[in-house]
Amino acid sequence: MTRIFITRPLPASVIAEAEKHFRVEVRDKTTPLTRTERRAAMALYDGIIPTLGDNFNEQVMSGGPHRCKILANFGVGYNHIDTALAAANGIRVTNTPGAVTDATADIALMLMLMTCRRAAEGERLVRSGQWDGWHPTQMLGLHLSGKRLGIVGMGRIGQAIAKRAHFGFGMQVAYYNRSEKKVDVHATQLKSLKTLAANVDVLVVAVPGGPETKHLIGKDVFAVMQPHAHFVNIARGDVVDESALVTALQTGEIAGAGLDVYENEPDVPTALTKLNNVTLLPHLGTAALEVRTAMGMLAVKNLQAFFAGEDLPNPVN
Repeated sequence: MTRIFITRPLPASVIAEAEKHFRVEVRDKTTPLTRTERRAAMALYDGIIPTLGDNFNEQVMSGGPHRCKILANFGVGYNHIDTALAAANGIRVTNTPGAVTDATADIALMLMLMTCRRAAEGERLVRSGQWDGWHPTQMLGLHLSGKRLGIVGMGRIGQAIAKRAHFGFGMQVAYYNRSEKKVDVHATQLKSLKTLAANVDVLVVAVPGGPETKHLIGKDVFAVMQPHAHFVNIARGDVVDESALVTALQTGEIAGAGLDVYENEPDVPTALTKLNNVTLLPHLGTAALEVRTAMGMLAVKNLQAFFAGEDLPNPVN
C-alpha cells in the first residue's frame, strides 16, 4: 500500500481521510524536520505532506533516485521547497492555495486595525495595571476608514484584502504587482513600488516568498513612506529586510507595523519585541480549524490524484 508521511500533526479529520486511501505515518513533533529526517523521508515514503520550515533543497534531494515522488505541501507558500530541483528528480510539488485566502486576508485587516488603533499597545497597558482611565488625548491612533491602502502583490489574497478594505472601510486602494494585472475590485495599479509606498497611509505586503521577493521591502521603501503610515506583513518573513524595518520604527520613519511572519521564524529580534509601535502575532494567518482542515483535505486530494494518475488539483511544478 502507498506510504505517506505527514510531517506535523494535522486535524484529526484530515488524518482520517488520508488513512482511507494510504498507509499513513504522522510525525508527532510540531517543529520542522531535521535534515536527517528529511533525507530519511525521501527514501522511505511514496509521498510526503510537508509544511513551512521543512526545507526540501539540494542537501536533501541530491543523491537520488528517491522513493518519494510527490511533495503535497500543506500551505500556499512553498519557498521551502526547491521546485526546480524536485522536477529534475521526477518529484511533483503541489500546494493548497484556495483554502487560505479569506483567513489570511482577515488577519491582514486585523493587523491593520491593531497597528493603526494601537490595540496591542493598549492591551499591554491594561494588563500592566498602569492604565489611569480614559481621557481625550489618550493613545491617539490613525482612523482607518477612508484612508489610502497600498497592497504589494495582487493575487488571491491581495484582492481579498482590497475587497474588505474598500467595502468594509471605504478605503482608497492602490497596488503594485510585478506584471500588469486586471482585477475585479476597486483598485488602481501603480507602476512603481516606491510610488505606492510614498502615497498610502497603510502598506500591506501579500506577495509569495522566494528568491525573487527576498527583501523586496527594505530601507528604500520605508524611507519614502509617510511618518504617519503603517506597514503590515502577512506574506513571508524574508520578503522584508527586518533590520531596516526595526530602524524605520525606531527612528519614526513610519508610525507602526503589524507582523504575522518573521525573517527567521520562530526567532523574533529582541529589538522588535521591545518596540511598542509594532503588533506581533505568532503566524496566525490560517489558524482556524475550518481553514487548516480544508488545507489538509486539499493536500490529501492532491495525493489521491497523483497516485490515481489524474491531473493534479494544485500543481506547482
